[in-house]
Amino acid sequence: MKNIFIKNILALAIVLSATSCEDFLDQEVPGKFSEQDFYQTDEDATMSVTAIYDMVSAHYYSNWASLYVVKTMPSDESNAGGSNDGDQKGYQDLDDFNIDAQNDKVRDVWRMLYYAIYRSNKVINKMPGDTDLQKRLIAEAKALRAMNYFDLVTLWGGVPLVLDDVDPSQYTSVGRTSKEDVYAQIEQDLQEAISALPVKSAYGLVDSFRFSKGAAQALLGKVHLFQEEWSDAVTQFEAVISSGEYQLEPSVQRVFSNAGEFGVESLFELSFTNNESYDWGNFPWGEKPESNIHVQLMGPRADFYTPAPGDSLMGGWGFNVPKDKLYQAFVDAGDDNRRIVTVMSETELEAAGGNWSVDNAWDFEGYWQRKYGTFSGSTGGPVGELNYGTNFRIIRYADVLLMASEANFRAGNEPTSRDYLNEVRERPGTNLPEVNASGNDLFEAIVTERQLELALEGHRYLDLVRWGRAQQELGPLGFENGTHEVLPIPINDVRSGALEQNPNY
Repeated sequence: MKNIFIKNILALAIVLSATSCEDFLDQEVPGKFSEQDFYQTDEDATMSVTAIYDMVSAHYYSNWASLYVVKTMPSDESNAGGSNDGDQKGYQDLDDFNIDAQNDKVRDVWRMLYYAIYRSNKVINKMPGDTDLQKRLIAEAKALRAMNYFDLVTLWGGVPLVLDDVDPSQYTSVGRTSKEDVYAQIEQDLQEAISALPVKSAYGLVDSFRFSKGAAQALLGKVHLFQEEWSDAVTQFEAVISSGEYQLEPSVQRVFSNAGEFGVESLFELSFTNNESYDWGNFPWGEKPESNIHVQLMGPRADFYTPAPGDSLMGGWGFNVPKDKLYQAFVDAGDDNRRIVTVMSETELEAAGGNWSVDNAWDFEGYWQRKYGTFSGSTGGPVGELNYGTNFRIIRYADVLLMASEANFRAGNEPTSRDYLNEVRERPGTNLPEVNASGNDLFEAIVTERQLELALEGHRYLDLVRWGRAQQELGPLGFENGTHEVLPIPINDVRSGALEQNPNY
């Protein structure tokens, strides 16, 4: 079924062929499609928006530079792992807060976000929007542009706000836009998208990967939450909750299973496929694969790992290994049901009949993650390691409920805050006791619930920063106030765009 979501390569080729500002040769290039002739029809709109989604899912694009991993490494959830401190050094340095402006993962994530924005700008500015389909696709492009700018502003602060083509002669005059103005543009894009996007249930199965009204409302609520605009955040989250379009899966395990992809709890996720039949000879290492190769990167290091009989978690390359602190957080909360489907300990592996053969694997504290696990049922093709089709879950309903809980608490509505918090805690597959706390104790319960429910999903670092708790929780790992709340602007952009660098980088 996942092959229906494979990105249209023809769309990508046509859009990329339309990116040149001028020809370097006098003669016409055979087969070149003029940009001025392209952005006209419904078919053009469909292909060009498909190309945006394709870039948004480019978590491997000729280099190991996943937005998900870049968001996860600075947190207190996991270590970089791998074979040693030089294995994927960019990830190692993010993990250790040894970050500088030449970090290749930071550089390439920045590039991918702006590549997606570039493609979104083309659709927004060039499509005539004279059919219902074009209007909807332009709305998707606006939502996608907003999402990419939200990642930029939360990870880097004020960034260049580019809403149309920039002539090379103007590169050094663009500059960085204030956080406030970037957020204002994000809000405008999302508000305009919400008015034109359909609800999730209006999409057919083949369009499940697309932005819906609910996903845009949830993202807008999150944008308000990060700006501490509590009542505005509540308004957007309530619109999602009251829509009737979403519900919690019975368990977190179900959410992250193959069957849970694009399920009732899903608002937006990035689609990958296990149907490309990649092998060691044809895998596109120098390009963008359609499979999720980062899942293989994050599996238990196969050199030392023997699965327990009957367990489908296979060996991988040993990155993104959970910290003891995360495991103990589940233990301290008595949260056994979510723990066993999120983090597995060496003790549990061996008790089930598996084995881990070394005591000193790099960065290993005795645990492996299972949310984005290397499960045998998620692979395809002749070489399973290269053909994981696991989707990245970007917005899910449990997160919406927890954000709504926080926003209502901040707005002074504690009863509603507790209701949403307990809805997540009391689902059958979690089955934790009801929280009756109030005041600061209620807020601490929300903090803990986000830590456990959303563990290893790329939320924790940004949560700690916005709560002002990063120094407290991440200081022992190398975090320094006044520096590591944001990432460095890549050095090439500082130089070519005359951009002001973030403090202390």
